[in-house]
Amino acid sequence: MSLDTLVDEYLTALAAERGASRHTRDAYARDLRRYLDFLEGRGIGTVAAIRPAHLHAFLGHLREEGLTERSAARALSAVRGWHRFLLAAGRAREDPAELIRRPRALRRLPGILSLAEVERLLGAPDTHRPAGLRNRAMLEVLYATGLRVSELTGLALGAVNLTAGFARAVGKGDRERVIPVGREALRWLREYLERGRPALLKGRESPALFVGRRGAPLSRQACWALLKRCARQAGIGRAISPHTLRHSFATHLLERGADLRAVQMMLGHADLGTTQIYTHVARAHLKAVHRRFHPRA
Repeated sequence: MSLDTLVDEYLTALAAERGASRHTRDAYARDLRRYLDFLEGRGIGTVAAIRPAHLHAFLGHLREEGLTERSAARALSAVRGWHRFLLAAGRAREDPAELIRRPRALRRLPGILSLAEVERLLGAPDTHRPAGLRNRAMLEVLYATGLRVSELTGLALGAVNLTAGFARAVGKGDRERVIPVGREALRWLREYLERGRPALLKGRESPALFVGRRGAPLSRQACWALLKRCARQAGIGRAISPHTLRHSFATHLLERGADLRAVQMMLGHADLGTTQIYTHVARAHLKAVHRRFHPRA
């Protein structure tokens, strides 16, 4: 069986057995394609011919191509998962990646917005227009919940309970979680549902909460574009993304004493260690405040 066929078999298993999203499978496919190209360049066309030395050489190849430690670690994760699958499925007699150590990725502190910047950003859309009402509601929900952009654009019409004040989102691995939604976000959602969404749909029907002009669900790309436009209108000169609001959501909660595990649940992180990076952001903020205002700092 060819290496390409074995990769296809693995990607199918990721979807069927682990519920991996299309985005995750596409990322794995890209990394494994890079790995197979590397092996082909060295005349390796069977699983049995792959040795641990090839894995080490592959990591060195990734660094020569200019990949960051984080990207190299992600690629190695895909390769290791594939080799484990081959061993478990009886497609290989040994796992050449078993003893290969994962590169340690540098954990960079995420960029966040100040409270003043958040207020300017949320106030940027023209709410006299249907699209502006939608944009205001989307930005409010992003900041109120910390949703990923894919989770936001994937919200169904009934995903937000306006009475109880919570949203149901489906995150990585098709895991569903419930996140509280604040009063301001709920207020703008009501405005959008009453005046914005019907005007955008023009009599059409859609299962999506946030829709475009033609009634189709708003795409991730469209969400990025409107956020960048609103940032320019708000006078925010640096580059931001939907994830910037997610980072700001988590950091602002922790700065005000929120429990780390509660923030983990709201963000949908499987590992508490992923959430802990925000404590570093919060500490950096507190140190900056101390330096600025303490008379003997």
